[in-house]
Amino acid sequence: MKLKVMTTIALLAFGGAAIAQAPAPGTLKNDRAAVKADAQVIKSDREKLKADRGAGNKEAVEADKAKLKGDHEHMKADRERLKSDRQAAKAAKAAPK
Repeated sequence: MKLKVMTTIALLAFGGAAIAQAPAPGTLKNDRAAVKADAQVIKSDREKLKADRGAGNKEAVEADKAKLKGDHEHMKADRERLKSDRQAAKAAKAAPK
């Protein structure tokens, strides 16, 4: 009885780990959309920064620079998430069933 329980636990632990690594359906699509949205935000922030520089508003320029830096960090995180989800999906697809 103990062997049967231990075998079941081991199968669930290792099999569940492989299943848990596969991203949910639509995850890659959502990650790509997030990266695309981040690019649009960065584009609009750059335009705002350019307008503030042209107006000579130093305080707004500094605020825009800080926001742009944060947006770049957010986009980098989203790209990393997309990369890891893509690798997980590829590994799950290649895994024997």
